[in-house]
This record gives sequence, C-alpha cells and structure tokens, in this order.
Amino acid sequence: MRTDQFNFDLPAELIAQHPPLQRGDSRLLHVATQHLYDRMFTNVVDLLLPGDVLVLNDTKVIKARLFGQKASGGKVEVLVERVLNANEVLAQVRASHAPKPGSQLLLAEKLVVEMLERQGEFFRLRFHSEENVLDLLTKYGELPLPPYITHQADDADDQRYQTVFAREAGAVAAPTAGLHFTESLLTTLRNRGVEICYVTLHVGAGTFQPVRSEYITQHQMHHERYVVPTSTVSAIQQAKRDGRHVVAVGTTSLRALESAARSGELQAGSGDTDIFITPGYRFQVVDRLLTNFHLPQSTLLMLVCAFGGMHNLLTAYQHAVTQRYRFFSYGDAMLIERASFSSSSQS
Repeated sequence: MRTDQFNFDLPAELIAQHPPLQRGDSRLLHVATQHLYDRMFTNVVDLLLPGDVLVLNDTKVIKARLFGQKASGGKVEVLVERVLNANEVLAQVRASHAPKPGSQLLLAEKLVVEMLERQGEFFRLRFHSEENVLDLLTKYGELPLPPYITHQADDADDQRYQTVFAREAGAVAAPTAGLHFTESLLTTLRNRGVEICYVTLHVGAGTFQPVRSEYITQHQMHHERYVVPTSTVSAIQQAKRDGRHVVAVGTTSLRALESAARSGELQAGSGDTDIFITPGYRFQVVDRLLTNFHLPQSTLLMLVCAFGGMHNLLTAYQHAVTQRYRFFSYGDAMLIERASFSSSSQS
C-alpha cells in the first residue's frame, strides 16, 4: 500500500493547542460498522458493558527536554528518548554540529553530560552526577509537548499532559486517549462492572514521525519498551473465555497487548516492540479501541485503519473534520469497533 493512501486534509485550526477546561469534557466519535455516532466522552459509561476489560497504559511522561551548550559554546537541545539506567539515556541531540564521542555538554547550566556513542539517529549520553537521571530530569527538564503544539509547556501542561493513573516514569509523550479519564469516571466504570487493568508502554518520540517512504512496507518502525503484567493477562484470558470484550485505551495499550501475543497466545512479560500494524493485520487480543485522532500518513493512522477498516476510518476522519472535532493529543476521542479481518483487508 502507498503511504499517500493514508492522507487527509486537516485545517490547522482543528489541531487542539490546549486541553478542554475540565478533563473529560471532550467529544467522542463512535465508529461502529457502517455507522458513525457523535457523542460526548462521558458517554463511554453507557458504551462500555459490564464485564468489559478496559486496559489502560500507566506510563508517566518524564520532563525529557533539556537545553544547554557544547564545550565550544554552541547551543544544544536534548530530547531524551529512553532512560537506560541510573546515569545514561538515549536521546536526540539538536546542534549545529553533532557532538563527538567523549565530548561534553552542559545542560540546564548545571548538568555535565558526556556523549558516549551514536546509535543511528540517537546519542547515548552519560550524566555525571550522583543523582538518578530521572530525578535530574524532574528538577531541570521541561515537558516535551508534541511538535504540533506551538506554546511552551507551562504548569497547566505539567498536570494535563499526564493521565490521572500515570505511575511508571519513562514516556516522552503521553498516551493521549487516557488523558480524558477522571478518577470519578474510572470509579463509575468500576461500579458498573467494568474491569480495569494496566499495561505499560513508554511512548517514544517516534510516535510523531510521519511515514516518509513511498510504500508502507518500506518504513522502519521505532522501538518502545512495554510491560504486560500477569494480572492483566489473567483478566483478559478469563474475559475471552466468557465472551466479554477487551477494550484498549489508546494505540499504545493495543500495541503492548498485540506485541505480547505475537506467539499466538497472550503472555505476560516485558520487552521492546517495533510492531507495525497495517491493514490486513489479524488482531489477537483487542476487540474495541478508544483513541484520539492521529496525524496524516502516520503509523497510528495506519493502525486504526487496520482495526476499524480503512474505508470506515477515512470516512470517520472526514466526518470529524466536517463536524469540527478537535485533533491530536489535546483533542477529542474515538471509540472504534473492530472490523472483521475480511472487511478490514478489503476496505
């Protein structure tokens, strides 16, 4: 398939620059087979059924952006992609000239950082400090808002670009479908018999990258770290035996679950995933997907087209543009019913 088959026209004013005033005050486009329904996000209480297993990604966004200078005095910007251990990270480095192995950077006017080696588009960096690198990022880093959000991160973003259930630090981008949930809404769902489980997938900056190759099969997917606990696997397996639905909140939760089921059976554990889901993919675990709207020609748009059927989803996106839904991280949401393999592959 050609990458340009996953394009759509999006007016710039529909790209949400700020979250709604109150968390959860968003719209919800329900994408059912052959039908679209305009709803509010709070309607998920009625759309999820007692016994459904709702899977949330509990990753926590770290303050991954740092500014500073090289020893030569040249300005540098560092965006941490992954924390490797207590002192080392893998990061993108923006500078007029790329730093060489052994060279040092001074970040946030306090942090001495050594460039150890280059790994493709990333740089392995070591922080010379007795403090853990996660603590240093919390003290001196800035929240890495997506490139399509034009304002600098502020105190409001520190709160709202984080889910209420975030607990495992390591992401450089939020699992944005989870941003709509409040503690009150989660309590209501539990009281109605919805079973809530967690996975962890640390979202990387690659999630914002468009596919630049002409054909989607030529695209090299980025890697992300995931964990699927035994308790989540047990809950899902029991739901499958009982004929109940598994609902993934966000493409990140879906990617974690489908990665853990690559053997044909869902298994607990952790690892790196570069799973690339495109139309024709046979889903092993997830029955319904709650997600935000995604970038044109992105791997995530390809994923939702695989899940709900390409024709259905591109029609839904056009409807969302016409109806003035808000797009991307701070935007509105969709609830997508999974298409059958035959309809998805033929759409």
